[in-house]
Amino acid sequence: VQLQASGGGLVQAGGSLRLSCRASGLIFRRYAMYWFRQVTGKEREFVAAISSSGGSYADSVKGRFTTFRDNDKNTVYLQMNSLKPEDTAVYYCAADQKYSGTNYYTDREMHEYDFWGQGTQVTVSS
Repeated sequence: VQLQASGGGLVQAGGSLRLSCRASGLIFRRYAMYWFRQVTGKEREFVAAISSSGGSYADSVKGRFTTFRDNDKNTVYLQMNSLKPEDTAVYYCAADQKYSGTNYYTDREMHEYDFWGQGTQVTVSS
């Protein structure tokens, strides 16, 4: 199984970026897909999750970020608008089958999620 994240970069505050995470080697539609982010020296933080039941977002990104998926392309996206310097982080995608409806497990240990992708750096300048 591979999760390949891409789309990170440098953007000015107020700008937008779209991250992608393409999965291979798994039955994509069966998995909830997650986005987390991490700043060096801080704990990994839940950003968003999506399954066939719908999405869920951290309060810090609600109204600015949208996650959506294309099951035909085995890809999940994170559209990030109105970016702020505090959004600067390495963004990771993860896949996990353990969810119910839109009840996602947002604060488990890393090893409790089925699969992780490599991170993609997002830097927002002020």
